Amino acid sequence: MKVPFLDLKAQYHSIKKEIDDAVIGVFESTSFVLGKTVSDFEKRFADIHGVKHCVGVSSGTDGNHMALWALGVGPGDDVIVPANTFIATAWGATLCGAKPVFVDCHPESYNIDPEKVGPVITPRTKAIVAVHLYGQSADMDGISSQLSIMNFEVSEPGVFVNRKSGQKIFLVEDCAQSHIAEYNKKKVGGLSKASSFSFYPGKNLGAYGEAGAVATNDDDLARKFRMLRDHGAEEKYVHKSFGHNYRMEAVQGAVLGVKLGYLQSWTEARRKVAARYSDLLSDISEVVVPAEMPYAKHVYHLFVLRLNSRAPLIAKSGAEVRNDLQKFLNEREIATGLHYPLPLHLQPCFAHLGYRHGEFPVTEQLAELGLSLPMYPELSVEQTKYVSDTIHEFFTNRKSS
Repeated sequence: MKVPFLDLKAQYHSIKKEIDDAVIGVFESTSFVLGKTVSDFEKRFADIHGVKHCVGVSSGTDGNHMALWALGVGPGDDVIVPANTFIATAWGATLCGAKPVFVDCHPESYNIDPEKVGPVITPRTKAIVAVHLYGQSADMDGISSQLSIMNFEVSEPGVFVNRKSGQKIFLVEDCAQSHIAEYNKKKVGGLSKASSFSFYPGKNLGAYGEAGAVATNDDDLARKFRMLRDHGAEEKYVHKSFGHNYRMEAVQGAVLGVKLGYLQSWTEARRKVAARYSDLLSDISEVVVPAEMPYAKHVYHLFVLRLNSRAPLIAKSGAEVRNDLQKFLNEREIATGLHYPLPLHLQPCFAHLGYRHGEFPVTEQLAELGLSLPMYPELSVEQTKYVSDTIHEFFTNRKSS
């Protein structure tokens, strides 16, 4: 049985007529950049997330940059970023000329560990980026509590001010992998001063190309977003600020508009797939299935299986076992992924920051022992069982050899 890591073709064929009609409508209108398909999508996406403004942009990476750029992050500033995330999160800081300051992830959620935030706050700290990774929200109250310990108080939603020095720190969300995920029964995206989303094709809500969005409840910030994405202009040829071309294409707005109507049902299907995996793999002591934190409603963009470092078989040579398991699955036509095999603090492009191996042990262990299994709404019961049975077979063989 063949099990792809992701099956976008199956998803397309399930909604083919609606997609084709929407795309042809764009071609017939000859309005190819922004326009009605994008504005209609922006409104619906904002409504679903309970946030006042959504501004469609050209990619999630561009959204990461815009969120910080609009908040005035620049040279001389530090931005706290989890080491366990895709590098696009860190580009938000670096493209503004700021310095990313990495921190370790939590051993259960794999998101930013709030207790690691306080010790790295300095007078240079301008923002904290909470990434809702793999489909699960970060511990937002935990981050707020750490800021409170450091003598910061909330001046407005997502903005913390030091009671003595007046230093201001913005809390920003990276929601690239967590469309309609929830934190304490509230949708992500409106839990901070600004948030960014990715609609890369493989995301839970994916475009047919590059696309993203930024969101906020602040009217003035939303106005800045719209100016920044369109060369700093509110009217043609009048550029009130620096900007860039970060506009969303109309075709992507049309595609996302159709797919948005299915996001809830696709998300529930993902949660059922995750529940099946967790149940079928629960008796293997060598693996740890993803934990859904009590404050979160996980949307399972990824199902990251972690080998159990406490199991005797894993303790001896964990990375080797993970790699052998991946090879074993791939040989049986089960596609897998690694998210992320080289943490951000060890990336060559950040060597100048001076981080060393061993500084963030939880992130580094996940990089060595994590394996992402196939995860998408159309994954059948039979396919899920085949994946799980194959993992059982691998460990049975390993123990007997």
